Amino acid sequence: MFKGKTAVAVVAVLILAANACLAQTLEENWKDFLHYTKIGRFDLAKGYAQTLLAGNPDPVALLEMSRENEQGYQIMVRVSETAPDAELVELSGKILALIERGRFLQRIEPKIIAEEVRRLSRTERGWFAAVERLRNAGEYAIPFMLEAMADMSREDELPNIIRALPQIGRDAIRPLAAALQTDNVALRAEIIKALGRIGYPQSLAYLKLVAEKDESNKLRELARASVRQIDPAMLNTPAAQLFFQLGENYYYHAESLAPAADADFANIWFWDAGAQKLTREEVAKSYFNELMTMRSCEWALKADPGFGSAIGLWLAAFFKAESAGEDTMPAYFGDGHADALVYATTAGVEYLHQALARAVRDNNAYVALGVIEALATTAGEKSLLYEVGAAQPLLQALTFDDRKVRYSAAIAIGAAGPKERFAEARLVIANLADALGQSPQPATENGNGWDQQAADSYALRAAEVMLKVALSRNPVLDLSAAQSALVSATTDKRTEMQVLAGQTLAHLDSPGAQRAIAAMALDANNALDVRIPAFDSLATSAKLNANMLPEETINAIYALISSNETAPELRSAAAAAYGALNLPSRKAKDLILDQAKS
Repeated sequence: MFKGKTAVAVVAVLILAANACLAQTLEENWKDFLHYTKIGRFDLAKGYAQTLLAGNPDPVALLEMSRENEQGYQIMVRVSETAPDAELVELSGKILALIERGRFLQRIEPKIIAEEVRRLSRTERGWFAAVERLRNAGEYAIPFMLEAMADMSREDELPNIIRALPQIGRDAIRPLAAALQTDNVALRAEIIKALGRIGYPQSLAYLKLVAEKDESNKLRELARASVRQIDPAMLNTPAAQLFFQLGENYYYHAESLAPAADADFANIWFWDAGAQKLTREEVAKSYFNELMTMRSCEWALKADPGFGSAIGLWLAAFFKAESAGEDTMPAYFGDGHADALVYATTAGVEYLHQALARAVRDNNAYVALGVIEALATTAGEKSLLYEVGAAQPLLQALTFDDRKVRYSAAIAIGAAGPKERFAEARLVIANLADALGQSPQPATENGNGWDQQAADSYALRAAEVMLKVALSRNPVLDLSAAQSALVSATTDKRTEMQVLAGQTLAHLDSPGAQRAIAAMALDANNALDVRIPAFDSLATSAKLNANMLPEETINAIYALISSNETAPELRSAAAAAYGALNLPSRKAKDLILDQAKS
């Protein structure tokens, strides 16, 4: 009885607390949330947290309140990490996420940034305060600073902005590098100098491109001076090579190139030549690095159209970007932009093998699979067995961790019909045989997935390639090693698989192969569209390899032919197979006399 009253009392308290929460302001809910969290009344703290979040609070307002109560903010951080109440941990995490969102919104507010740029030219103390704010704004400050520098009416502000520009630091590099395409020579000169003073290696490629190709002697010399400031040794490295190295650093997600952590997206910067200003495209962080790899490779090819290694890296990066699984790629690609496979099938085999070698080395199944599918579409035998250094990437793919990659590599090689012997030929057949017998149950591997559709697709493709190998009597790929898998496929539930297996087995000089075909043809549980092609395959086997059937099997075929209950089409196919077996004349005599009227 007492327990019941206690429960009612607790519920009443919670209801009153909830009603009080609804009537309070954001600041009051925030303070009460922190108070009850601090004293360990998690039940009440959760109520205030829920009400706070339900009110869709302004992230910037929350940020300001957290700054006013730093101790309370730290308590909430600890609670979100260590509290025994899982619900309170979740609620605290959501509030912290809103505060971080407020931090981000405040630092990119255009009005604030524009005002801080003007503040640079007021007082010396104001310059230092403004630089701190602009550094906090990071890459978002650069368009405002460059716009002010290019504005002739603000010429008196120029020295102070130029002085501040390199102080923004590493975050300024991507927009500054994009702005090097401006037609304003004076502005380009200041950008070049700022990149040198910032001093990070990611600027080197852009500066070296100016040093190599710019029409202005002055700008070329400024660029060389900035390169010397960052790394004098790079003066002798071509811009194309530097862009390629930058692209590889993005491809492997170098920490020094990571986008700002306080947003759930990243920016790719462009120069709008018409408007003569910077623009940015927000992209998912999940493939930002890959897109920047692609852009770096594009610049490498602009620097040196013959720098082919950039093409292989660009292809690998495009496939890797697609593996992020986002619904759409960036808007700047434009409507109807082709996918990675289209570019891969258009590229030469040299570049495909470069991309494949990288994928094999990195154990990246998605990239490897995409490249192999492109190779299978376009490449012949010699192209498929292309060497990159001392390695043959496609042959290495035959032992890849992911089954799709292994099977695709085997299918590509088998379909090409190799004529020259190679040590890995047995692996080709082993993978094709393995693909025939796969089911959809095994677990997903490396993100490529394995379901019923994948199992069916690879089994069918492997069977088709094995038949092609058999029909061509390929001297390199020995299908006898796959006989067991082919025999098993004759009892498969998929009609097409049964038919293809029988057609392939017909070319194997083996009693087991011929008997498996006959068993499939004689099995009354099989449909006619399996049995009739099976008898056709049996006829082929008999023509190529002669009769290898036991007497009881021959008698079963004979009984089928001689029965009036046998479907005409099946009877005809069985008779053709029977004749191809070239049996002793006694059987033919019996067949004729058995139907005689007198």
